[in-house]
Amino acid sequence: MGHLSSFVFNTIEILVYLFIFVAGLAFVTLVTFYIIDRFQTKSTLRRNYPVIARFRYLFEHMGEFFRQYFFAQDREEMPFNRAERSWVYRAAKNVDSTVAFGSSRVLTDPGTVFFVNCPFPTLAEDNVAPEPVTIGPYCKYPYTTASLFNISGMSYGALSIPAVRALSKGAKMAGIWMNTGEGGLSPYHLDGGADIVFQIGTAKFGVRKKEGGFDEEKLKAVAQHPEVKMFEIKLSQGAKPGKGGILPGAKVCKEIAEIRGLTVGQDAISPNRHPEINHVDDLLDMINYIRTTTGKPVGFKAVVGATSFFDNLFAAVNERGRESAPDFMTIDSADGGSGAAPMSLIDNMGLPLKESLPLVVDKLIEYDLRDRIKVCASGKLITPAEATWAFCAGADFVNSARGFMFALGCIQALQCNKNTCPTGITTHNKKLQYGLNPEDKAVRVMQYAQNMQKEICVLAQACGVSTPRQLKRKHARIVQANGKSVSMMELNPEPISNSMKRKKN
Repeated sequence: MGHLSSFVFNTIEILVYLFIFVAGLAFVTLVTFYIIDRFQTKSTLRRNYPVIARFRYLFEHMGEFFRQYFFAQDREEMPFNRAERSWVYRAAKNVDSTVAFGSSRVLTDPGTVFFVNCPFPTLAEDNVAPEPVTIGPYCKYPYTTASLFNISGMSYGALSIPAVRALSKGAKMAGIWMNTGEGGLSPYHLDGGADIVFQIGTAKFGVRKKEGGFDEEKLKAVAQHPEVKMFEIKLSQGAKPGKGGILPGAKVCKEIAEIRGLTVGQDAISPNRHPEINHVDDLLDMINYIRTTTGKPVGFKAVVGATSFFDNLFAAVNERGRESAPDFMTIDSADGGSGAAPMSLIDNMGLPLKESLPLVVDKLIEYDLRDRIKVCASGKLITPAEATWAFCAGADFVNSARGFMFALGCIQALQCNKNTCPTGITTHNKKLQYGLNPEDKAVRVMQYAQNMQKEICVLAQACGVSTPRQLKRKHARIVQANGKSVSMMELNPEPISNSMKRKKN
């Protein structure tokens, strides 16, 4: 008993000393913070309310996480709500995606899209696989694919090594393409053997000379990889039309610097446009140069702004000849963007896809180029309904970046530009990357792509067509301000082509 009493007494004594030490340390810390806050001049709140004001900044920082899990309703969060993210997570895990007790979606909000179900929908056994589409018929090496839903541009650098590996392997298993983003071609893009679209940004990372401009030998070297099927010239992207790509120096490690031709730790700030492209003729010249040099299809990516651009471009194509046309166009949305960008551009610049996609398709029809130039729709299309709307509007393909980020495990922590991504997707911190297993996540990427295609096809069957590319604007209705819906065909009637006008005259 004596030994036990002594042990208990000693333990209590140690705990008392420990408590006094911790309390003293806390007191000294508070006094230190008080003095710092009281005499600093940068923050008014901290100067007027020493120590206490620090909790405001803590709560402000933690608020975005608490809102996501405790306070936000399923359909109200931005940029993607819980219902959208949850569907992607279930699709990526290949678990049951059915819900009970009716829709939680508000069905009378202006802009809501309904699909027109057919009284005699296509039977499941009559459904056919998506038809192959050939891009670049005038190229030496045209690209033929039956994919519907592909991985949009995300650079190695913006994404981590395990994330790029998982996307590459998952894309190969799903039979879809992945876009490199403007950061150049890395070994990790090639790891999985997926079809690759090499994006050429305004800084031309991976295919440029140090002094600027194309390095033709590097361009040819990229094209020699059999995985590289197409080249995409990026004019602008959803997050920042009018501004080039941004990769903070904290993410520019030795390997990324070598791939991009930069200095380690140097911010990678791309020009806000290609210096060589001053008008549509310059764009067509660049497309022709890359296509001739590589032998592969070439297109461009842009957010729609000044619509006269397309009139000028398509008129120039018809003057030069159909073979001079871009082989494809990726139309990005003003509400797109997985990367870092100024809020002034994210919130205010460019047209949303709901307006721009039908407009571009109409211009193609008007100038008799609809069958020549393929259209990829990109920007916040992460669920089957959103992708199906794009096919109704006239898209040939749908591309997504953030949908596949969710498939990798993204929790929308909004840390993409800070190298502190908690899921290891957009950080080069090895400790944070540890939890992202490329083999496991590749399966989720595949399953997400497959379930997207499956559900898009289900919606198409309900509309009475066999494949999504047979969908027309008459298959969608859009809710107006009065709460009633109007056919998309009525809102965006397809124009009469110039050749048909000439025949009538």
